[in-house]
Amino acid sequence: MEATSSAKEKMAFLPNHIAIIMDGNGRWAEQHGKSRFEGHVAGVESARSTIRYLNNKYHIKYLTFYGFSTENWARPESEVGGIFRIFEQILDKEAAELHQEGVRLLHLGRLEELPKGLQQVINRALELTRNNTGMTLGFCFNYGGRTEILDAVRHIITEGIPPQDIDEKLFDNYLYTAGSPDVDLLIRTGGELRISNFLVWQAAYSEYYFTDVLWPDFDEEEIEKALLSYKQRQRRFGGL
Repeated sequence: MEATSSAKEKMAFLPNHIAIIMDGNGRWAEQHGKSRFEGHVAGVESARSTIRYLNNKYHIKYLTFYGFSTENWARPESEVGGIFRIFEQILDKEAAELHQEGVRLLHLGRLEELPKGLQQVINRALELTRNNTGMTLGFCFNYGGRTEILDAVRHIITEGIPPQDIDEKLFDNYLYTAGSPDVDLLIRTGGELRISNFLVWQAAYSEYYFTDVLWPDFDEEEIEKALLSYKQRQRRFGGL
């Protein structure tokens, strides 16, 4: 009886949807005398361990990563190409394992602007996992929060929906995240105190957690700190 009560208490404070801005790969690489490419590889390893930890220990239902923004195209071409190669290789390799674990993959962003090979890998992963009922793992790749909102508005206009029929519930259905709940906990690593155009609509009432820890160093202990901070918040959603 005691164990059951403890389990319920544990579940009560857990966020349903966690979103993470994975910042600090480049600075981590500098500190360790490595290339930026190696920093991004280390970041992928941190993402992999974070997924497993939150899925296996806490059974978090929704987890969304900010991988590549619409603004990241302004980075050096070599770095952008390297990020694409890493993501394509890792996703192609990891999709089958995530599928076995019941994870459903969700791509957020403008897929058609990415390299054809990467598009194919993403589409295969989405199709493979589309019917899974475990964690929904969203990856924002070629994503921008304002772009997402503009795309939703364009689709609504194209479908000729009358203005009086547009409310928040309908608008939600035109976002990349359609069918997913709003973000409960938004984590940003790397010491910056901004959300950088990430899930602007969905994070309107999120609890924010900022840490100076660089993303490749964000381990299980750091996850626990973020969850403890969330547990101590009082979420009012505009009420008293």
